[in-house]
Amino acid sequence: MPPRTRHTATELAPAGASTLPDLIADDLCVLIAGINPGLSSAAGGRHFGNPGNRLWPALFRAGFTPRLLDAGEAPELLALGIGITSIVSRPTVRAAELTRAEFVAGGAALRGRVLARRPRWLALLGVTGYRAAFAAPGAQVGLQPESIGATRIWVLPNPSGLNAHYPPAALAREFTRLREATGLPDRSAGTRPA
Repeated sequence: MPPRTRHTATELAPAGASTLPDLIADDLCVLIAGINPGLSSAAGGRHFGNPGNRLWPALFRAGFTPRLLDAGEAPELLALGIGITSIVSRPTVRAAELTRAEFVAGGAALRGRVLARRPRWLALLGVTGYRAAFAAPGAQVGLQPESIGATRIWVLPNPSGLNAHYPPAALAREFTRLREATGLPDRSAGTRPA
């Protein structure tokens, strides 16, 4: 029986009080940081577990992964030098439910994780979250002038299905820009459909 991808309201209710553990290791090439987990991701215990989230196709189309992974296969990212965390750990339906104080505290905690784990790149998903957590009101998508220790910072568009500003092809282009900046090879070359 295939795994369910939608959760009932009863299943989602307690998810707001849960957290998802980081998928992280020392010295990763890229640590991806979402704004915060969605309720369905928290209920399912999987980062970016909402079927409408476009992270997994964007990683594949950009060449970060050799095939299209799903949320249940997220641990495979570690062997590719990629980890996942969040700015704020509290799950919500929408990031707009988060307070300014949560963003500030989340940004400070994320800095601590980055300094402790030393990824070469921190890729933040969503310019709005980056601006709020890192006091960078003028930030745009792309390479940031700031760094955290030796870790360079890159802001990517939010891959949520709610982000209509970046259709799938444009989202993949932005993810490709980051992959090329990191020096990682195109792992999906020859495996994507023409």
